[in-house]
Order: sequence, then C-alpha cells, then structure tokens
Amino acid sequence: MAAVTPVQEVAPLRRARSPRGKGEQLREDILVAAERILIDTNDESALSIRAIAAAVGVTPPSIYLHFADRTELVFAVCERQAVKLDQAMEQAAAGASDPWERVLKRGHAYLQWGLRNPEHYRILMMSRADLTPDRFIDERMADTAGLDAVAGELISAVETGSICVPGDPAKAAELLWMMIHGMVSLLIAKPGFPFGDVDVVYERMLELVYLGLAPRE
Repeated sequence: MAAVTPVQEVAPLRRARSPRGKGEQLREDILVAAERILIDTNDESALSIRAIAAAVGVTPPSIYLHFADRTELVFAVCERQAVKLDQAMEQAAAGASDPWERVLKRGHAYLQWGLRNPEHYRILMMSRADLTPDRFIDERMADTAGLDAVAGELISAVETGSICVPGDPAKAAELLWMMIHGMVSLLIAKPGFPFGDVDVVYERMLELVYLGLAPRE
C-alpha cells in the first residue's frame, strides 16, 4: 500500500512581520484603520481589537505591542481628531479683529466639530471618568477645548471695554465651555428634540452671555 502523505495545514494570510524600525508605521496603520471604522460606523463598540487587527492585516496581539489596551487605542484615535478641532477653532478666529467676535467664532467651530464627530465627541468629553486615561483628564481636556486661547480673548475684550469679566478670565472661559458643551451634548443625545436651528440657538445663547458681561455703570 502506498504511503499516505500527511495533509499540511494552510496558515491564514497574515501581514508580514514589520522590519526593524517599522513599528511606528504599524502604529500609524492601526490608528488609520481604527479611525476609518469609527467614521464608517459612528459606533465605538465597532472598535474591537479583532476588527482593527483584521482591517490592518495583523494578529490581535500585535495591537498590544503599541497600545496597552482597547481604551488607550480608542482615545488615541479621538485625539487625532481633536487636533483638527484645535485647527478649526484657530482658523475660525483668524478672520476676526474683535476679541469677542473671536470668542464667538471659536465656540461655533467647537459646536460644529462636535456635531460632525458625535462619537469622537462622546468618547472624549462624555466618557465615564474611570474609563478615561489619566492624560485625558483636566489639563488635556482644557487644551482640547482651547480654554487658554478663549481666556486670552476675554482679557483682550475687557481691555477694549466691550465686556466686563468679574474674577478670573480662565474661570469665565470654563463657564463658556460648560455652556457650549451642554449644547453639543444635548444635540447629540436628543437629535429629535425641536431645539430649532442650531446656528440661531447658538447666537441667542451667546447674546445672553454678552448681555451678562456688558459693562456696568
């Protein structure tokens, strides 16, 4: 009887091991793939390690060579978008000469970014504290919201005499952030509620703020 040749198992196709020094490229590929999944699905739950690994063409353990866990990866994806938020606020303010107008334009750019990227916004700004990496708490969030720039604009507006800001301008900037964050969060969470035209609502809200900051005799 002829000998039976053992059937060799065919290994699944996998991405070739990255050459030495290519680790950063793999990390970038992971972030790009995860970003695409999040944009396509608008659903954080779709960002599983297995799904991201499959999109990149690597094994799940390869992901953990670059990110401690799924939470770190998810926030790293959102952090890339947050850079675009900062750019959008800077560009919006660049065309205005009046400091209060720059505050309005920065706030509007923040609002629009949040509504265009609802899942990114929810992850960055609305996640439970115990599910948020330490570096995204306090100072990092303040940087994302551009609070230092807004505080500087408020100081300039006070110097021109257009508004009166009692106390620390940085605290006033935080109050403005809380207010606009509330608007973004409600519009994301309750899209069917008849709030009205977003731009009109924003203008009315900031008009009330301006009236509250008007100089007193």
